[in-house]
Amino acid sequence: MAIHFKTSTPKKLLASYKKAVDDGHVQTWSYDNDGDFTHTADQWAKKAWLRPKVKEGSELIFYILSPREVDLSSSVYAIYHGRFIESLLRHCDNLFKEAYASAMPENGDIV
Repeated sequence: MAIHFKTSTPKKLLASYKKAVDDGHVQTWSYDNDGDFTHTADQWAKKAWLRPKVKEGSELIFYILSPREVDLSSSVYAIYHGRFIESLLRHCDNLFKEAYASAMPENGDIV
């Protein structure tokens, strides 16, 4: 249940997206002191978090984290993954080659 962004500059992609959030260009996502992203729309806020992991020179991966003692529903997973990919396409499309979401949990997901 991770999101993969193929890029030769994963640190730059992450920094650029955080700057877009900080500058108010991205209004439906926020990130916390740990660097984890969550949706800000009332219906989806804090239903999950996306934790970035840089694989130097090849990709930026966001692993999903569910709230403690809550089963992550496929609706939440679908919204978070689809809308997060959409947001990066909208704000950072020139910094990655492709993006995809895995359907099943991966090493790094906390569900």
